[in-house]
Parts: sequence; C-alpha cells; structure tokens
Amino acid sequence: MARKLISFDWAIKKILRSKANFDILEGFLSELLFTDITILEVLESESDKEDKDNKFNRVDIKVKDSDERIILIEIQYSRELDYLQRLLFASSKAIGEHLDEGSAYADICKVISISILYFKFGQGNDYIYHGTTRFIGLHNHTELELSQEQKQLYEVEKVFDIYPEYYLIEVKNFNDVAKDSLDEWIYFLKNSSIKEDFTAKGLKQAQEKLDVLKMDKQEHLAYEAHQQELHHQASLYQSTYVLGKLEGKEEGREEGRKETLLSTAKSMKVAGMETKMIIQVTGLSLKEIELL
Repeated sequence: MARKLISFDWAIKKILRSKANFDILEGFLSELLFTDITILEVLESESDKEDKDNKFNRVDIKVKDSDERIILIEIQYSRELDYLQRLLFASSKAIGEHLDEGSAYADICKVISISILYFKFGQGNDYIYHGTTRFIGLHNHTELELSQEQKQLYEVEKVFDIYPEYYLIEVKNFNDVAKDSLDEWIYFLKNSSIKEDFTAKGLKQAQEKLDVLKMDKQEHLAYEAHQQELHHQASLYQSTYVLGKLEGKEEGREEGRKETLLSTAKSMKVAGMETKMIIQVTGLSLKEIELL
C-alpha cells in the first residue's frame, strides 16, 4: 500500500533545501545520474533574486560526484511553451554566475539541468530524455575527441563532459510500472506516493520526512493553497497554449491568476496564517494582503 506524501515540487521549495534533508535529493540525483552524489550547498543565484517565478520553480545545487567532480545542478518546474529556450538561458546564466571574476574558462563548472515536467511537452512517448553536446564530422561522421592535453586540463574524458547536460522528465508519460530504482523515483514524482517494496536511494527518507499527516495546520493550509495554484496554472496552460487561444488572452490570464491568489490569501488570512507566510506562498505584496 502506497502512503500519500507531500508533492515533490512543494518539498523542493520548502523542505529539501534544508541540509538535514539533503539525503532525499542526494538519493534522487544518484539514481538519475548513476553515480553517488553528495550535495555541498544550495545556491542563491542572481536569477533567484531577480525573478519571483524562478525562485519558486527552480533550485540550484552545488554537488560532488563519486569522482570528486564539482557540478552545478538545476532542478526546474514550469509550464511554458518556450521551455527549451528557458533551459538554455538558465544553464548559460548559471555558468556565468558561478565563474569567479578573472578565472580561466577551464575553471567553468559542469552544469546539469533537470526538468520535472508535469505537462505534455513536445512529441515523444518516453518519460526521460537526456541531451548532450557532441561535435560530429560532416564528411566522415566521426565524433570530435579531446586531446590528452585537453583531458588533463579539463579533467574529463569526452567533449560533452564540458558542456551542460539536460534531463527532461515527463512524468505523465510514465505508465506507473517501476522496473528499476530510477522508475521508483519517477513513480513518486508522478503520484506523490511510495510503495512499501521500493528500495531506491533516498525514498525511505522521503517516506519518513514528507508525510502529509505530519504537517501542522498552517503548513497544511499553505500546501493546499499551493496545490490550488498549480491547478489554476494547468487550466491556464490548457486554455491558452494547448487550445491555441493566445490572442487577446494575456491580460485575462494574468487577471484570473491574480484573482485566484487574492482568494487564496484571503482564506489563509481568515485561518490566522502569518502575513509573512502568505506573502511567501502567494507572492502578493504586503499592501495587497493588508487590503483584503
């Protein structure tokens, strides 16, 4: 019997950024990347400071793998038609933000971008896609390799080890049949539950720490408000992008979202939730909340 747990997107915003809970994320990353991952720190990026949506839908982590390589990992959520360009921008920005001024280009950290997508994206029936950068000859179709000097300088074996890698996880394409430990994690990402016989790294800790029943009243109310906002975003995505009703909808789309946030904030305020928490969950300003 699977136990209902806190959804992974909420957990990553509110729970998994704590060092005490790194073991959950380390388990997920280790299963996905097929190497033992140790989280060194959760990074506060410039893009987090500039963009409220990035702050709520993205976490940047500095990790170390089993070969002692330092890697920057981005885990992202979003519902955008131009999502691929967003990934490109975010990974490029991460490289620039975390390269010390005056450092050589050889010091650039490896970036791995992981997207957990809860909406239909592109054409394809797999549920995990992996993208890398390779250089292939136009005439003989051979792959460009690093020289021995370059391998020593960059401390990698392949050209694609230098460039960002991308993982796209389309959870809705998963058929709920877990054939290996990585599938067990995808099952959790899709269903917010873990079966008792699952053994993947980090899932036992997730089962212990992400139990919905362990939430206090205020946490539960904030979580429900978050779920309501996700449903609203899904409806907007369906009506504007999927059904092709883009023209003249942008203003109405934003107004509808604002009304939902105001209604959610009002309910939270009536329930006695602290103003600081309401602001954090809804993104509304102090003035907007005081006027409710």
